[in-house]
Amino acid sequence: MNRKTVSFSILSGKGGVGKSNLALNICYALHQLGRKVLLMDCDMGLANMDVLLGVAPEKHVQDILLNNQDPAAILVPFGPAGKAGLDLMPANSGMAEFADLDVGARGMLRDRLNPLAANYDFVCMDIGAGISPTVLGFSSMTALRLVVVTPEPTSLTDSYALIKVLSARHNVQDFHIIVNQVESPAEAKRTYSRLSAVCKRFLGFAPAFLCEIRTDRGLIDAVRKQRPLMELSPRSPAAIDCMTAAQKLEQLRDSLLIVGEIDAPLRSLPMHE
Repeated sequence: MNRKTVSFSILSGKGGVGKSNLALNICYALHQLGRKVLLMDCDMGLANMDVLLGVAPEKHVQDILLNNQDPAAILVPFGPAGKAGLDLMPANSGMAEFADLDVGARGMLRDRLNPLAANYDFVCMDIGAGISPTVLGFSSMTALRLVVVTPEPTSLTDSYALIKVLSARHNVQDFHIIVNQVESPAEAKRTYSRLSAVCKRFLGFAPAFLCEIRTDRGLIDAVRKQRPLMELSPRSPAAIDCMTAAQKLEQLRDSLLIVGEIDAPLRSLPMHE
C-alpha cells in the first residue's frame, strides 16, 4: 500500500560538487528523524554509492532490466545496527550500455520500482551530473528536485543549463537549491542569488533556496573511512546542515501531502523527449 511516498532527486550541472555525499547523508538524517528511506544510485554509468559505504553488492539496479530481478532482492541496508528502514539500491559502475537508458527502459524501471518504493516515506534518486537524457528523465520522475551547486562559476553555469533544459523539455519549474562547500551562510546566499537572478531573468521563474552545506574536513575523513558523516561525526558543521536539509524535506513532504499532489512514488514519464 502506498504510504504517500515522496520522491526527490539530487542532481547537479557538473560533477565534483559533492552530490552523492549529500544524498547519502541527507537520507541518513531523514532516517534519524524516523522516516523509512530508500536511496537509489541512479548514476548508471559511474555509480559510486557502494564505494562511499564500503559495500560490495552482488546485485544491482541494472539486474532489474537485464535479468528481471526482483527489486527487493537488490536492497542493501545501511542504517544503524538493529534499526531497519534505510536501504540502498546500488548500481553497477562501468556499464556503458546503461549510461543512457531510453525512455522505454526508464519507464519499465519505474513500473518495476513503484510497488517497492511505496513502502517508504522518502525515495531519493542520486542522479548523474549533466544534461543527458537519463539525467533529465530520472529527475522528471520525482516529486522534488534538489540541485547541488557550489560557489564556483562553472557550477553555476552548468546548473543554470540543467534547469533550463529540464524546464524546456519536461516542463519542470520547481527546483530547490543546495549550496555546498561554503564558508558561511552569507556566501551561500550570494551564490544562490546569482543563480536565482539569471533564472528569473531568462527563464521567467526562480528556484527555491533549500539550505547551505558548510565546508567540513570531516567529510573527507568519512569518505576515507567509507561511512556516512552523519554516523561518524553527527555534530560536525556539514552534518548539522544535512539535518537541516532533512527537516526542510519533511516540511516539503507535508506540503505536498496536504495539497494531494502525490499519486505514485515515481511519476509517469513523457512518451517523447
